[in-house]
Amino acid sequence: MTTVDSFGSKGVLDVKGAEYEIFRLNKVEGAQKLPYSLKVLLENLLRTEDGANITADHVRALASWDPTAQPDTEIQFTPARVLMQDFTGVPCVVDLATMREAIKDLGGDANRVNPLAPAELVIDHSVQIDSFGNDQAIERNMDIEYQRNGERYQFLRWGQTAFDDFKVVPPGMGIVHQVNIENLARTVMTREVDGVLRAYPDSCVGTDSHTTMVNGLGVLGWG
Repeated sequence: MTTVDSFGSKGVLDVKGAEYEIFRLNKVEGAQKLPYSLKVLLENLLRTEDGANITADHVRALASWDPTAQPDTEIQFTPARVLMQDFTGVPCVVDLATMREAIKDLGGDANRVNPLAPAELVIDHSVQIDSFGNDQAIERNMDIEYQRNGERYQFLRWGQTAFDDFKVVPPGMGIVHQVNIENLARTVMTREVDGVLRAYPDSCVGTDSHTTMVNGLGVLGWG
């Protein structure tokens, strides 16, 4: 949550009568000369400035970026969303479930344990080809897939209903770097924060090495 606005960058953007809270880069000296990717990072710092982990000095350091100099300031980055494929994503859901169990055992409210950013898990990395060369192949392969991994899919289905901002892309929709990286991109994210609808650039951290393909849509992505 933003608790500090050192540069007075918080503003309102009206789009056909709908108002969005935004953070304007032109309030920061030097922002205009930054490349697009660093402007996305600068907006990220302005939006998440809290005076402790993210300060005005971090904002100034990024705005005064010198491409010929050695980096000397580490900045925080809060991705707009997280993209996972099944092999690495399932353990994350297990961790969240375990945290909920621990909170419950300590007498707390387990429902407070949720992803901090929207997260999506694409399953198809594990799908195998057992049947091919016939018009029933895809249906047959999907049947075998559910038989092999039924318990895992039941767990992920539970996770999708139990956690806020967590979605599962089921088998048969394409593996993460063939179909879903671009399909799941927002380009511009919107989210309600303290009763106000906020708009900000889409950015993504993914557990698949192909995540950077989303850069082609103007979405800053790391994989």
